[in-house]
Amino acid sequence: MESKIMQVSNSSTEPESLQAPSAEMSTSRAGTSQNAPAKGKGLLKRKAGSLKDDKSKKKKRKNVKRTVRPNYTIQEGEDMLLIISNISSGDSIWKPKRKGCKKKKLNKKGKSKISANKTKKAPVKAKIPKVTEETTDKNVDLDNVNAVRFDHWGQSLPIEVLVKIFQFAVHQDGAVPFLCRVGRVCRLWNGAASSPVLWRSVSVGYCWIEPGKSQLPGTEQKIRNTIDWLAENRLSQLREFSLCHWKKHVDYVIQKVSQSCPNLHSLKLSYCTGMTETAFQILGADCRSLENINVQHSEFNVDGLVSFLEAYGNQIKKIYFTHSTKSDKLLSALSKGCCPELRLLEINTKLDGGYCQLPICIQALQIGCPKLQTFRLMNVTPVPKMIRNTPSSTSGFPMLEELCIATSSHSFMTDSDLTNVLHGSPHLRVLDLRGASRITATGLYALPFEKLECLYWGLYFNSNTMVASKKGIHMLAQKWSSTLRELDLANQPFSEEDMEIAMGHLAHGAGVDLFRSLNLSGTKISSSALRLFITQAPALKYLNLSSCRYLPRGLKRIYHGQEDIQLLLDKLG
Repeated sequence: MESKIMQVSNSSTEPESLQAPSAEMSTSRAGTSQNAPAKGKGLLKRKAGSLKDDKSKKKKRKNVKRTVRPNYTIQEGEDMLLIISNISSGDSIWKPKRKGCKKKKLNKKGKSKISANKTKKAPVKAKIPKVTEETTDKNVDLDNVNAVRFDHWGQSLPIEVLVKIFQFAVHQDGAVPFLCRVGRVCRLWNGAASSPVLWRSVSVGYCWIEPGKSQLPGTEQKIRNTIDWLAENRLSQLREFSLCHWKKHVDYVIQKVSQSCPNLHSLKLSYCTGMTETAFQILGADCRSLENINVQHSEFNVDGLVSFLEAYGNQIKKIYFTHSTKSDKLLSALSKGCCPELRLLEINTKLDGGYCQLPICIQALQIGCPKLQTFRLMNVTPVPKMIRNTPSSTSGFPMLEELCIATSSHSFMTDSDLTNVLHGSPHLRVLDLRGASRITATGLYALPFEKLECLYWGLYFNSNTMVASKKGIHMLAQKWSSTLRELDLANQPFSEEDMEIAMGHLAHGAGVDLFRSLNLSGTKISSSALRLFITQAPALKYLNLSSCRYLPRGLKRIYHGQEDIQLLLDKLG
């Protein structure tokens, strides 16, 4: 018994438990000669009591949950997570086998040596309370219930890794409603979903209702409360914000976001209605980092936007809006120089809107926006307009890299009009003239830029009676053969010989290895010219040969990918 007492005491880690048994041992040895029977009974009593205390201590230690420390450290880099191990090379990561865990010996029949009378007890399943309305009224801890239901890995996953996973999902599907849904899974996921890094770009769509019905006052109040909660708890680092299909509360949302998000960089209103001049003023006063404004396909106060540009236009670099009857006010404000740092200007209209003209003074716009790099008129045809006290000749757009004057109908833009826009743009890389039937190859050849990468010159209307250019494509192919990457000549009436010479220039040009897209739909391309170009263009991924009358049957279609184009080459060869 004495040896057993010593073993129990040594298993303890506390210093007091190490001293107590030694005292008992000294008293028991000293009293053997005086009163042996009495001492024996007292000793047994003390031994039994000490054993009970030790057992109770063991039970208490077993009930204490120890937090398992991971064997790694996570550090977040610019675009990756670094997982650094804390285990040295000499440490062993394998757990030692427990003593006494020997395998049971089996009989000849394969049965274990257990008495037949002993029966195995059925495992007791833990009762999981069901979440019902009654349990929620009784203040049941729903977190504990969910902790039992869900797997352990989802709760022990490092939050840095979880945030990184959420970033990929947010980049693909958006922050809303993804983060709102995953935040209801558990506490760990809620903490990861509330990370401000994930809420830097947010797009909020409106709650759809049945046609002809209006929302109840209670529902409208819930919408305001939701916007208040998002602005106060999630959007502290918001940089890009979009509203889609909002017909009400636009002013309220813009004001809340402006007051709570001083780092707002971009604002987009898509198919929204009702932004007033007051909202524009609050936006400019609170968001001094705002650079991009997109109000395409939205109804707003044009005078409010004009006053906003006049007061805070120095910080604006990108503007998108849809053509309307009051577009002249916006263009005149830009021409006066209220946005000297403007880099991108895009004006569009509906594709089914038909022929749309936009009177514009190019010379005044060149003076007011000297740093413009991208100028897009989507389905809008510019009409030259003169303003008093405006010089007839300017330095142009010296930093312009992309010009798009594309339309699905006829464009009456001429070579002289195009020269007025591009005469001072030597760095142009993208030129989109789809629908410009009066532009000629000679006029394009005379333009100053030498490193054009993308030329879109397709005609997408039925008749070609108004086409002005019917020859000269070989001159353009020779001029830009070393830099051209994408070419669209759909329905251009160039001759077969002209097309063959042009394909030869492109095939032997220095940039043929990087050529990736070619649209020859409706042209007079021949099989020999096509074979010559395809054999020299290994990076070609898109080829449109639909409605090409000079090609054999079965080849007049669109080809996607290098494998598909290689099959075409085999058929041509």
